[in-house]
Amino acid sequence: MPTPRGFKRGSPLVGWAPQQKVLSHPSVACFLSHCGWNSVLEGVSNGVPFLCWPYFADQIFNQGYICDVWRVGLGLSPDERGVILGEEIKNKVDELLIDEKFKARAMELKEMTALNVKEGGKSYSNLMNFIEWIKS
Repeated sequence: MPTPRGFKRGSPLVGWAPQQKVLSHPSVACFLSHCGWNSVLEGVSNGVPFLCWPYFADQIFNQGYICDVWRVGLGLSPDERGVILGEEIKNKVDELLIDEKFKARAMELKEMTALNVKEGGKSYSNLMNFIEWIKS
């Protein structure tokens, strides 16, 4: 049997995937993310709840927004050795998918994001003002 393009024999992982396209697919139920800002923007703009696994720097701060401020995700908790166990991942995925409030809030953020970036929205206006400032 031939190996699918992008896969290495014996490995279920690909080196790269079109994240925006993947996250916009209707079958995606949640996003296991390192919480880098680009990933946060892509997840939020697609209305996808997060399972947060940050590594360092701003990722930890971003997790705080995702979980505590926006309430569209859950963080993973390491055991006493600092290891995230498979059982922890399973439990958090279950919690994220069972509690429909996560998806509802994620969809609200998606709508707010769409409104802010279209013409007349706050982000759109701020960008246009910045461009005008640069031109002057």
